[in-house]
Amino acid sequence: MNIRFLKLIDRVVGATATTCLTPAQAQSSTVPRNIFLIRPGGIGDAVLLASLITSIKSKYPNVCITTLAEKRNAAVFSLIPGVDKVFRYDRPNELIQALLDKYDVVVDTEQSHRLSAVVARLVRSPIKIGFDTNERRRMFTHAIGYDQNTYEADNFLSLLKPLGVGLQRDEGTATLELPPQAVSKADELLEPFASESFIALFPGASKVEKRWGADRFRLVAEKLSAFGIKIVVVGGKEDCQMGEVIAGGGLGLNLAGMTSLSETAAVIQKSSLLLSGDSGVLHIAIGLGVPTVSLFGPGRVKKWAPQGDRHSVINKELPCSPCTTFGTTPPCPNDIRCMSDITVDEVVNAVTKLLTKVGARPSHH
Repeated sequence: MNIRFLKLIDRVVGATATTCLTPAQAQSSTVPRNIFLIRPGGIGDAVLLASLITSIKSKYPNVCITTLAEKRNAAVFSLIPGVDKVFRYDRPNELIQALLDKYDVVVDTEQSHRLSAVVARLVRSPIKIGFDTNERRRMFTHAIGYDQNTYEADNFLSLLKPLGVGLQRDEGTATLELPPQAVSKADELLEPFASESFIALFPGASKVEKRWGADRFRLVAEKLSAFGIKIVVVGGKEDCQMGEVIAGGGLGLNLAGMTSLSETAAVIQKSSLLLSGDSGVLHIAIGLGVPTVSLFGPGRVKKWAPQGDRHSVINKELPCSPCTTFGTTPPCPNDIRCMSDITVDEVVNAVTKLLTKVGARPSHH
């Protein structure tokens, strides 16, 4: 279903429902045996829930965790240890099943849209937790404050306060696990680079304003190639053409459109680092403990950028950025200068410096 259409439904139906439904009433609770996590949206948000899920399991090892996701992000939950069952919003029979089941706790991890809060209100559970960013707060027994300038994984962890779960997150610790078949497929695809190191490069982004451009990435690939650094482009079918521009003519390996999400993750895991814009794929690399160089423009660095010294973030910090709020990026009157002002040399220098820092060795022809 079209994302813009879903947002319209949310504004009209969601706002009405959150106003008309009676507020959730707190009830007595016991040690949770089953928890229902609601997570619509993209890949990045889902990946950043890994710390929350790990924290729940460390406090309550025997709890059963069910997630309600959607087509865009459901595959992420197969990479997060501790998730027992995944339902999808966009499969009516699965949504109905989720609404019919009973849980000890419902946690709505959506930041601002209202329909997920309505689902949380309708699901049978004594405890309902979610962010208090608008009238959605009426749908929860525990409404939690939300901060635009806090790293999103930490915002998610704050949702666990009512459950008495300690708010701990270890920077640099891998939170994702890959299925063996995905690792085998990655080995097969990377056969041309067998035993050689390489960097992964993801040129895509969900919003055009967050893209740096295939031509610039091509120039980066050419300069890195001169240093003996090999390039593997990853991405979906929509990134195939960009991948050919960047890696074509034998400059690198273009795997865009050739891998599932878990196989893409397996390729990234084998890389020395990932070069990417502000994207869900960037968060996969973070979740795998892979160093990253990321390019930020309209997106909020404090909220979305990788944390720790194994990550390099390039951000021009223009007065007009960041301009994205709750996933909405307004039309840019400045020709997206926050991205176009990032130079090829800046990116090349960031990549080579980080490779030296983390101890990766370039391959030599």
